[in-house]
Amino acid sequence: MDRYDAWIAAHREWGPGLHEDGFGIGEDDRVDSEVGFAAWISKLRQGPGDLWWIVEDGVVLGGIALRAPDDPRAARHGHVGYGVRPSARGRGVASWALAQVVDLARDAGRQSIALVCLSDNVASIRTIERCGGTLEKVLDDGRAQRFVIRL
Repeated sequence: MDRYDAWIAAHREWGPGLHEDGFGIGEDDRVDSEVGFAAWISKLRQGPGDLWWIVEDGVVLGGIALRAPDDPRAARHGHVGYGVRPSARGRGVASWALAQVVDLARDAGRQSIALVCLSDNVASIRTIERCGGTLEKVLDDGRAQRFVIRL
């Protein structure tokens, strides 16, 4: 709750209708008020897996999530999801965050993690490849790609 103002500034930068990967926001979450934000945070603390905000000098730059190995959403969305607010892109923030999560997954004894991104998201594909990801398969008639990072 201490970072509500910083988080909401990042959320608003994405703009309406856009998707913020890595934050774990669901369709029913109402995060635009402090009450809704608190309810969302409470829900996140109960869920499987881990989620981190990427913060620099008190500014929320993005978020990254590591789903539990047996989370059923991993089959469709991968084990890792991340997003960086538009004004912080192009600085290596996503690559740094993904490398941290890869290390955590390895330290936890995982053998591999999967990531899914849109086929036209060149920046995300490069981030995944920089961190050791290889293309596993193409999904949704070519609209998305699933990568795996062997640990």
